[in-house]
Amino acid sequence: MDNDLVQLLRSVIREELAPVNERLDRIETEQTLIKQAVLDTNERVKKIEEVQESQHKIIELLSVRSIDQEAQLKRIK
Repeated sequence: MDNDLVQLLRSVIREELAPVNERLDRIETEQTLIKQAVLDTNERVKKIEEVQESQHKIIELLSVRSIDQEAQLKRIK
């Protein structure tokens, strides 16, 4: 009788845990997708930062040239 009760309890527990396990599997799958999305986003952000740094250097160079040209124009006048 004890064995039957144990088997019954195990069966009930398995049935009750089945939806929980399914939900956990879905969450783990979604977590993997989220991790991949974060990695992709980080990569894009790094590329954007590199482009911004390059643009910043170009703007600095153009600013210096503009100031030099204005100074030369003032000397000419």
